[in-house]
Amino acid sequence: MSNSELATSYAALILADDDVEVTPDKLQTLIKAANIDDVESIWTTLFAKALEGKNIKDMLLNVGSGGGAAAAPTGGAGGGATETAPEEVKEEKKEEEKEESDEDMGFGLFD
Repeated sequence: MSNSELATSYAALILADDDVEVTPDKLQTLIKAANIDDVESIWTTLFAKALEGKNIKDMLLNVGSGGGAAAAPTGGAGGGATETAPEEVKEEKKEEEKEESDEDMGFGLFD
């Protein structure tokens, strides 16, 4: 990561910590106050647009939360389907493990 990216990242974190909206002008002001002269305005614009409308504190608190998980089905008429879903997932995992074994390829590590 370059010095320009680091300076802009730290400036964005400072603004978020003070609950101030992240804008290119405010990022530039903080960077100039820190006597960092080699930051191009494109970095502040990119960071401000990327963080627009996002809560930086929440993003930092939920770094390891695994946001890619599928949502759990809700109750209602489909209640019976939720009981069989874990079994189907287990069966799929077993099938995947069998597909990945070396025995299916016809050769082993020490052949």
